[in-house]
Amino acid sequence: MIITNKLVATALQAAFLAGKEILEIYQQPFDFELKADNSPLTIADKRAHATISEILAASGIPILSEEGLEISYETRKNWEQFWLVDPLDGTKEFIKKNGDFTVNIALIYNQHPIFGVVYAPVPGYMYWGSENGSFRLNTNLLNIDDFNKNEHVKTLAEELPLKPVGESYRVLGSRSHMNAETETFISKLKKTHPDLAFVSRGSSLKFCTLAEGGADIYPRFGPTMEWDTAAGHAVALFAGCSVIQAETGLPLVYNKPSLLNPHFVAERKKMR
Repeated sequence: MIITNKLVATALQAAFLAGKEILEIYQQPFDFELKADNSPLTIADKRAHATISEILAASGIPILSEEGLEISYETRKNWEQFWLVDPLDGTKEFIKKNGDFTVNIALIYNQHPIFGVVYAPVPGYMYWGSENGSFRLNTNLLNIDDFNKNEHVKTLAEELPLKPVGESYRVLGSRSHMNAETETFISKLKKTHPDLAFVSRGSSLKFCTLAEGGADIYPRFGPTMEWDTAAGHAVALFAGCSVIQAETGLPLVYNKPSLLNPHFVAERKKMR
């Protein structure tokens, strides 16, 4: 399947408008509730979900969203393609008001991400990736109509990766998700990379930092769901990175019977 300019524009618009909804809530006092899995949910999650769902519905492609209705595997196993959405990735970061949260929208085709957009509303950076490459765009000077002008947007974007690999070997992670398996993995890396440095980022911005060239490897030995990773996976993949299952070495895939991801390792393989 070839990702069309129209689908790209639709997804970028949806991410941008969802980000505006999120910022409106972010800039004022807000409450949150706990979902069944004890993860937090805010009005920003709900409003972003509604905005994205309304815009993507015009594509006629099914939508699977973290904040949407539960869809059984019996139904979705027949989907050749679908949108996979996390309206607000990093709700804990949103509540802490540290800016490290994103809007994630991916297009999955035959279990693999063929396009993904990650939008960080606070700094205003939008990342996207497809077979045409991965890009970063500063949206602070744009409005919603600009996303219909695909060539105009592309001329303003920077192709990823941006930075050369540094002298030190950089490992991405979140200090709040550090566990014994991750520490063991990093200890092994230190044997071959004694100059190893740790880079801490929240949400799917870890994938984007890897895609930029700001880090070399991102091991994840904790629980993630498919909507947490798909968009960032696409951005990293089309910027020259691999995203593989830690146990098998096979690519991370989507639309599984269980939407829980296996442990994985994302790594920069080459520089363009």
